Amino acid sequence: MPAANFATFLVQLADALREEKGPELAYLLKPTSEHGKGLVKELRNPTRQSLSYFEGSLEGPWDEIAIQYVLVVNHCARKRAKEAFKEECTLVSLFLRFFAQNSGWTLPALFSILRDLRDLASDADLEAAHNGQDNTANMEEAARIISKAFSSCVTDRQSPLAESRKWGVYYVVGLILKCYFRVRRISLSKNILRAIEANPDIPPLSAYPRSHQVTYRYYIGMLGFLNEDFAKAEQELTLAFYNCYTGAHSNQERILTYLIPLRMFRGHLPSRELLQRFPVLDDLYTPFITAIRTGDIRSYDASLDRFERRLVDLNLYLTLEKARELCIRGLFRRVWIACEKSTRIPVSMFFAALHVADTETTSEEAECLVANMIFKGFIRGYISHEKQMVVLANTNAFPRLADRPSPYALLQ
Repeated sequence: MPAANFATFLVQLADALREEKGPELAYLLKPTSEHGKGLVKELRNPTRQSLSYFEGSLEGPWDEIAIQYVLVVNHCARKRAKEAFKEECTLVSLFLRFFAQNSGWTLPALFSILRDLRDLASDADLEAAHNGQDNTANMEEAARIISKAFSSCVTDRQSPLAESRKWGVYYVVGLILKCYFRVRRISLSKNILRAIEANPDIPPLSAYPRSHQVTYRYYIGMLGFLNEDFAKAEQELTLAFYNCYTGAHSNQERILTYLIPLRMFRGHLPSRELLQRFPVLDDLYTPFITAIRTGDIRSYDASLDRFERRLVDLNLYLTLEKARELCIRGLFRRVWIACEKSTRIPVSMFFAALHVADTETTSEEAECLVANMIFKGFIRGYISHEKQMVVLANTNAFPRLADRPSPYALLQ
């Protein structure tokens, strides 16, 4: 319901506060809403001094919040991102004073203004980058302010559980982690995760809205991936994907970008049906998957060269470079099949296969590669160095990748 003028806006704020209508309060404080544009037209070039007339029109701090809102929408309308962000910081700080004294009915408004804060910080950083200035300072400041909101959520010891501010914990944590990842200050995530662990009275993650769970699990999975805890990364990203809303295509794609290579090491290659739903991932991963299935090392190496820049930007280059061993395993398995699955195959056969695959490998390096395959559980058998013979197990000479005891060992 749009506000016709500032007086009407103040009345609507007062009504939402009196009736404890969180979603309505969130709408009223949205800087991109229609009533915000109406206020800009009515008040022209508002300043804090010109709006001081309205101080005391609402119980504090809401008179100040209303004034700050007008300043924010005015800067947004004139595309002054830095100034809009600065005023929004003040608005959020004022709101947190009120939030800390109230129960969970205020959470919709908190979520809305924190989202707006992060979006305005992003715009301000883009503006700064365009002007050749520091392009992370605003997002770092946004993370610092949002962390205060997290503290207010966690420390609610008075409200009944159903009305507790603690139901905002994981949403706010998700916003903080987004900020940290945006400015590449991922190490700071440890502090916020430590704070969650130190508060056992927070409800279990499964009790929170599914959207909160998915965002949190995605970032925990990403932290595991970047810290080379691949088992945890796969577990969290899998849960994030299966709980993600099916209509959130971009979110599913973001999760699969890292889940697919992790599942590859487990021997679970994505189906064509799955990849066809995500053309961007299809373009990226299909060449590698085809090369692994056929043992085509030359094609795999060509794909690494072709997508190098993109993989480096995604922090995936080293992971897929190590996955090259899956391709070598595929090639060696084809040698075994060509030799009618014999239990004794000369090292020279593997050397010849590598030579045909256009790899510059000596006979000694070929023997070393076979030894590596045996050590890492890709092949069951041993090498007779004296006779230059690979002796394979009678059964299950090439175990399924999914059956290996430590599928992520080669990533360490």
